[in-house]
Amino acid sequence: MIDTFIFFCLCSWSLAGVFGVDAVQSVSVTEGESVTLNVTDIPTNDEIEWRFGQMLIAEINKKNKKSTFYNDSAGGRFRDRLKLDQTGSLIITNTSTIHSGLYKVTSSTRNTLLNTFNISVYAHLPVPVISNISSQSSSCCSLLCSVVNVGHVTLSWYKGNSLLSSISVSDLSRSLSLPLEVEYQDKNNYSCVVNNPVSNQTTHLNISEHCQPCPDCICCCDTFEAVIRLVFAAVVGVAAVAVLVYDIRSTRSEQHGRD
Repeated sequence: MIDTFIFFCLCSWSLAGVFGVDAVQSVSVTEGESVTLNVTDIPTNDEIEWRFGQMLIAEINKKNKKSTFYNDSAGGRFRDRLKLDQTGSLIITNTSTIHSGLYKVTSSTRNTLLNTFNISVYAHLPVPVISNISSQSSSCCSLLCSVVNVGHVTLSWYKGNSLLSSISVSDLSRSLSLPLEVEYQDKNNYSCVVNNPVSNQTTHLNISEHCQPCPDCICCCDTFEAVIRLVFAAVVGVAAVAVLVYDIRSTRSEQHGRD
């Protein structure tokens, strides 16, 4: 019985390690927003330390409610951006992408890790730009959707609510482009969307605006199609002439036979 109780306690302690303070809480925000890293149930006499990576950035003595901020820590990236409330929770204001990373809060009084947070700060997304890249001899409207200076995003073409194609990038400050071909008479709804885990931007395709067909029907066809049409017309013309010549010769032969 005692062995069973000890085994149960060990299992409970192990599970607490897996699902308790060892678990990393993920937080995602858009650049410029504020984010609060909450801690709860902290004894009133604890001294709390906050670290970004291994660098001490703030601490609070809950007993005398005195807070200290290390503005020169982490290259000064947190200067005038940190606050601590009475619970010891950390508030980061006016966030930037340089604030992405791991944050740890510990009780220096008990030498105990309380929580770990992984913050991802995403830049504001640009509006996708749709441009016409069709050649003068194209029978279809060729389009290109582009965004510049983006990172950790996905660029996609949609037909209604159906995904047609997409491309993703994890690097920072990259440019993305995604092509699409549609018929000039296409009446479907198309849109180009750029998104990250916290936001998105959409540009809707206006075919009548972005796709202007050539006034000459032959020019609107691609080169191969135009050649096929010309060859077909020539063959039909030659066949018509051959039939006419044959008919004339046959008529003359009949007349000579009667004479």
